[in-house]
Amino acid sequence: MHPDRSPRRAAMLGAMLSVVALVAGGCAGLAGSGPRAASGSLAEAVDLTGQTYVVGSKNFDEQIVLCQISVAALESVGATVTDRCNVGGSDVTRQALLSGDISLYWEYTGTAWASFLQETRKLPDDEVLRELRTRDLAENGVVWLDRAGFDNTYAFVVDGAEATRLGLRTISDMAAYVRSGQPGTVCVETEYHSRADGLRGLQQAYDVEVPRERISVLEQGLIFQSTADGVCLFGEVAATDGRIPGLGLTVLEDDRGYHITYSAVPTIRQDVFDRAPQVAEVFAPIAAALDQRTVQELNGQVSADGRDAREVARDWLAERGFIG
Repeated sequence: MHPDRSPRRAAMLGAMLSVVALVAGGCAGLAGSGPRAASGSLAEAVDLTGQTYVVGSKNFDEQIVLCQISVAALESVGATVTDRCNVGGSDVTRQALLSGDISLYWEYTGTAWASFLQETRKLPDDEVLRELRTRDLAENGVVWLDRAGFDNTYAFVVDGAEATRLGLRTISDMAAYVRSGQPGTVCVETEYHSRADGLRGLQQAYDVEVPRERISVLEQGLIFQSTADGVCLFGEVAATDGRIPGLGLTVLEDDRGYHITYSAVPTIRQDVFDRAPQVAEVFAPIAAALDQRTVQELNGQVSADGRDAREVARDWLAERGFIG
């Protein structure tokens, strides 16, 4: 028997690997760690020295970029920040906020309205946000700050050349194509497949039933390339993802207005907010600067170009003068 394969050495190696795994698991985000963000224009208006925050996010690129923006912004005004970016899906991340595992994260108005409050009313986003602020504070102790200027709603995309060849411009066109029985897979990610405001509602709104064998449930990150490669004819994606222009995909118009608005808003526990309400002044100028094009570009740097989300976030904040 080779010495490195002896039972004792194998046991010791297993124990060492277990310790390494535990350390790595407890240090999420360590690989992207580095110096604290230096002071910039945010620090001229706000001082959060002595305050502590645990910042979380959901598990996709846009959320991780927003999380890293939040971490750097709070560091730049003197706060002590724990990076818990990439907590999990919507329900897991929301529960982490409610239970106090994290202090804040960016949530979307549409997600909170349809999934958390179980609302089916179609209201303008201004009214949705107004109700969310009132009800989430009263019922759950969650404060909604200023929303950003972009809409990360659901969208369906088709490869640009295929969209032209088949005359696909709208989701109504997609529905007619599916009803015709012509070949082509509809690819959706897990949440959209299971949520009431996802594929089920879309089929009702557009009077179409997609045959089960023509639905493929994929990780969202795979849908973009799979659609560009022709594996998926129709792909469900986030409207702000930078891979849409990068891969030459065409967004189909939601001509019946089915998908509600998904404005991104920092949400923070009331007890954390009440310690230092001026935290809202940190996020207000950032939210105002995050428009649709900016977010799509930031997302593209991570999703399409492979850059580290932490670097992308800090470069953008520094370019805007928010941090040093």
